Amino acid sequence: MIETRAPNFYIRDIPIFGDAILAPMDGYSDWPFRSICRALGSAMSYTEFVKAEKILSRSKEPAKRLYYEEAERPVAFQLYGEDPNLLLKAALIVEKWKPDIIDINMGCPAKSIADRGAGVGMMPSPLRIARTFRALTKALKIPVTGKIRMGWERNKNYKLIARIVEEEGGALIAVHGRTKEQRYSGAASWDAIAEVKASVRIPVVGSGDVRAAADIQKMKTHTNCDAVMIGRGAIANPWIFAGYDREQVPYELTMETVREHLQKSVQFYGEEDGQRLFRKYAVQYLLLKTLDRDTRKEILKERPAREFVELLNQVYALMAQSASLSKTYV
Repeated sequence: MIETRAPNFYIRDIPIFGDAILAPMDGYSDWPFRSICRALGSAMSYTEFVKAEKILSRSKEPAKRLYYEEAERPVAFQLYGEDPNLLLKAALIVEKWKPDIIDINMGCPAKSIADRGAGVGMMPSPLRIARTFRALTKALKIPVTGKIRMGWERNKNYKLIARIVEEEGGALIAVHGRTKEQRYSGAASWDAIAEVKASVRIPVVGSGDVRAAADIQKMKTHTNCDAVMIGRGAIANPWIFAGYDREQVPYELTMETVREHLQKSVQFYGEEDGQRLFRKYAVQYLLLKTLDRDTRKEILKERPAREFVELLNQVYALMAQSASLSKTYV
């Protein structure tokens, strides 16, 4: 489809239409979910992150995680690692798979990653980040971007890192307004995102505590950021990219998305794995947390995909008639 409106911003020479983007999330931003969000209005696609060493090995995992379809473009492949040389080698390999952008994860707070110097574990080493971006931006033909946090509690150096990314050729910086130690708890600092935006000339994407459609504009107004990245808030409500809060989503759209997501999951992973991996989304989509544990277990038992959809239709129809949803679905 040819866009007729003006781009919201550019990542170097790549126009970005829209101001809300699905965040890259390990275990969630796979192709089935990512493509659903892109179709609903996410402005671009970030893949799940892939370790540089995995790309350099004979592992089949990178190809699965970095799979995309043309309709998702612009597509950013997200890589992580602690060694600038290995990141460069990995980036040169996956550039041949024709993504639009290579993104370096410098924000993951998981202990198994950060404590080894990758993810947010890179942030205490500004020179290593400078080496990484200098090498990649010189060697690659496509833009290189980065995703960071505020840093560590003892060293909140987010403004320094953002300037390094810009000075070494980075084309965009995404900022999650929490420290390593906060992980996903407490309030995200939108002030920190605003400080980064004020200190660089490249586009800035803000992340953290965007839970409702109105929060997109609230964050943009508060921080002046170019776009907003939505992670956990999109898992239960991918329709946020279409401008809906969860309680506003029409019943028909919910079930259309459920059927499409399950179909794509089975197509991508096979019948057994596709159903199993889809269930974590079904719990969120259908507000199954409001049901008792035994009922949830019955609903999420393994069964043929067609039977599963029929069961979900029945359950959701009943829930739509309940007091909690009666005002929304009439």
